Amino acid sequence: MRAMKKKTESTKSESKKRIALTVQDLHITYRGLKKTSIRAIWTKLGSRVERFHALKGVSFELEEGKILGIVGKNGSGKSTMLRAIAGIFSPDKGFIDLHGNTISLLSIGVGFNKKLTGKENIYLSGMLLGFSEEEIRAKEKEIITFADIGDFIDRPVKTYSSGMYSKLAFAITAILETDIILIDEVLSVGDAQFKEKSYNKMKELISDEHRTVLIVSHSLDTIASLCDIVLWLNDGDLMELGPVDEVLPKYKEFMANMTNAKK
Repeated sequence: MRAMKKKTESTKSESKKRIALTVQDLHITYRGLKKTSIRAIWTKLGSRVERFHALKGVSFELEEGKILGIVGKNGSGKSTMLRAIAGIFSPDKGFIDLHGNTISLLSIGVGFNKKLTGKENIYLSGMLLGFSEEEIRAKEKEIITFADIGDFIDRPVKTYSSGMYSKLAFAITAILETDIILIDEVLSVGDAQFKEKSYNKMKELISDEHRTVLIVSHSLDTIASLCDIVLWLNDGDLMELGPVDEVLPKYKEFMANMTNAKK
């Protein structure tokens, strides 16, 4: 009877775990033009389309409150997957279920209208995230203070350096908190002081047991210190998904072997 009771309690505990994100059989293919001559374009129009399979049937589930680190060499589909989860790219096959959660993407070059000022983009980004104008106005001063870009807040975003862009993008997402936060290399951009401030803010955000975070980074130290789980992509395929101390050593060995093979 004791054994039966213990098993029942365990089952109840497991049933309480809430899934925040489901990615099922995700396929995304890019279509582009091959390098060719003008003559070839006119004579063989149909043969110049090239397909690149960025993601090849990736599937995983993420529990609420987990911090997932995504690693892989360049071109493995990391940023593509974040953009698909954020709703920027549509899957060619498969589906993504946010289970009713609000979501935000932190990525250089994504989400701002470069003709608008930084302050105007605070409101634009906030509304796209589902916040009301009143809610954004209540957080505006805090966002501007955290971004710390001075008078540039009233200048068009097209005049910003990548560092200023990342500061404002991070400030908006960090202050206007969503249920799921997607971070694409933004923690590694900016001056040393801002890196430390954004890193500390991120630790504060992910300490909330109900907030789910996905981080793409080439900094394995960042992944190791912030994440619970690691997902390893390679050329669009899911290679490993598991605890940090199990997956990262395998990924490091893989990258070391690749480097040695090129020598």
